[in-house]
Amino acid sequence: MDAKSEVILRHPERIHGQVLLVNPPQDQLCQILDANVSIWTWNFADYQYLKQICANSFFDTQIPQHTFEQIIIFVPKAKELLAYVLEQCVAALGNGKSIYLVGEKKAGIEGSAKLLTAFGKTIKIDSARHCQLWQLNIEKSIHAKPLEQWVKRYTYTLQEQSFNVCALPGVFSQNKLDIGTAQLLPLLKQVKSGELLDFGCGAGIIALVLAKLNPQNRITAADVDAFALQSTTLTFAQNQVSTQLQTIAISNIQDIQQSFDAVVSNPPFHQGIKTNYQASENLCQYAQQRLKPQGELWIVANRFLNYSPLIEQSFGHCQTILDSHGFKVLYARI
Repeated sequence: MDAKSEVILRHPERIHGQVLLVNPPQDQLCQILDANVSIWTWNFADYQYLKQICANSFFDTQIPQHTFEQIIIFVPKAKELLAYVLEQCVAALGNGKSIYLVGEKKAGIEGSAKLLTAFGKTIKIDSARHCQLWQLNIEKSIHAKPLEQWVKRYTYTLQEQSFNVCALPGVFSQNKLDIGTAQLLPLLKQVKSGELLDFGCGAGIIALVLAKLNPQNRITAADVDAFALQSTTLTFAQNQVSTQLQTIAISNIQDIQQSFDAVVSNPPFHQGIKTNYQASENLCQYAQQRLKPQGELWIVANRFLNYSPLIEQSFGHCQTILDSHGFKVLYARI
């Protein structure tokens, strides 16, 4: 059982009725609680696990349109994402209802709890298992802003061509282009044309550049995060290339059945606040199975991440195209 869930279970008398768990971990909390539990998550890996034990599980960027008596929010990594989620939850519950906020101390639960004060009276209920549990008693009724009003926009210029990026809360590089992707983008003109996969699409800048380079390119953008998929959709719409895009929610490269002419990625290696290399390592090992004959793999990664041997095991070779600013661009071909 996750430590955050254990803290919740120390107070069973508080949890009752129609309860929504927001961003819960992969455990059995929903089965143990003496309540009618629903789940809202934007992590597809969590959703795949939780939907097997909780029928009312939702994978979405917006709160389920149901009536709830209480909501328990498990603190997400990004504070701006928490601000969005909290506003959604307060608007859905209304005045007089309670929201519980639980998170690890090392994840900044005390700072996150300060966001509760804008909506009513807050109480620290518990501090245990290196976690804290806070309660908000809502003292106002609000209307939540539309998701589009939470978008941050910035422009990237490559060879005098401008690319407009739309990024929602919690999405990787929401405020500006990250250094690793900046190393990869100028090389995308070398990528084979055709059916292309952007694995771990984030806000969609890699997919967008691939689409703009050749109007005949068909882009599949894949990510575990619903906010990333929606960001990529908005990015393509902003740049008027939506017809070249399809998005799919995945937890791993093995979830994808389609074959591609090229797989391109700045692969993720974090899951929340924790480091998790599994999805990236699986990409290196299994991308070959998702490539057509003569298909290509392009990866940019921190120099300290030793992906080359994994790619060599699968492809028989791995070429370093670029080594700059602490990042490597790796290439392999069937």
